[in-house]
Amino acid sequence: MNLASLFEQTHTLPNIPKVVQELIATFNDDNVNIDAIAGKISMDPVLTAKVLRLANSAHYGVSRTISTTNDASVLLGFSTLRTLVLASGITGAMKAPQGFDRKGFWRNNFTVAAIAKWMAKYTKLNKETAFTCGMLHSIGEMLLRMLLPTEMKKVDAAVAAGGRLHEVEYSMLGFHYGDVGAELASRWKFPEEIVTAVKYHCNPAKADPMSPLANLLYLAIYVNDSHHAGLSEEEILNRFPTKVASAIGMNLEKALADLQETNGMESGMDALLED
Repeated sequence: MNLASLFEQTHTLPNIPKVVQELIATFNDDNVNIDAIAGKISMDPVLTAKVLRLANSAHYGVSRTISTTNDASVLLGFSTLRTLVLASGITGAMKAPQGFDRKGFWRNNFTVAAIAKWMAKYTKLNKETAFTCGMLHSIGEMLLRMLLPTEMKKVDAAVAAGGRLHEVEYSMLGFHYGDVGAELASRWKFPEEIVTAVKYHCNPAKADPMSPLANLLYLAIYVNDSHHAGLSEEEILNRFPTKVASAIGMNLEKALADLQETNGMESGMDALLED
C-alpha cells in the first residue's frame, strides 16, 4: 500500500466546512477582509456556537462578553479567531473510530499546540501558526485508525513490545502518521510550511531545507512527553534537545529558565471535547 491508494478512499476522508477552507487560505493572504470572514463564520450556527463558547472561556480572559464573531475578531485578534474556528471545524470533521479515545487524542494534540505556541515566543516563529501545527501534528494517526483498523492493531502490538510508533508504522506500512497527516493537510490546502512541519516533526533532521516549525513541534512533543513520563524539571532540562532548539534561533537561556510554565499547560480548547 502507498499514500495514494490510502487517499483513494475519498468517501471516508474527513471534509471540513467551507468557511474553514476559506480561513486556511488566509494564511497566505495579507489583504484578508476580516469583517467578511467573520460574517461567513456567523452563517454557520454550530461553528459560531463553539467559537463563542471558547472565546468566552476563562482562558482568554476578555473584559466583556463576546456575543458575535466580529466581537471575537476585535477583542482576540483575527489570528486567534482563525485558530478557534480551525480547531472547532477540524475536531468536528474528524470522526473517531469505535473504541478510539477521541478526548485523550485531542487533549494531547491541544497540549502540544499550547506548548508550541508558548515556545514560539522565544523564536521568530508565529505563535498562532505554531499552535495550528501542534493541533494537526498527529491527525494522521486518527485517519490511519479510521482507514486501516486491522493493520493498526498490528502496529499497536509492535509498539507495546517496545517499538517507536512512527518507525513501526513506516516499517509495516511504508509510511507513518506524519506522512498521512501532511497529505491530509495538503489536501485541505494548508500552507506548505505547516504541511512540512506535520510531515517531519518526528524527525526534523530529515527536512531539507530545515523546517523551523518541525523543529518547534519536536521540542513541544519532547516537553509534553516528559511531563507525561513524570520527569523532574532537572531531568527535562538535562535531556532537552538543545541542538534542535539552537537551529531555529531559540533563546534557550530564557526558554529553559521559564520551562516550568509548561507543566499542566492549558490550551483553552477543552470545551470542544464535550459531548
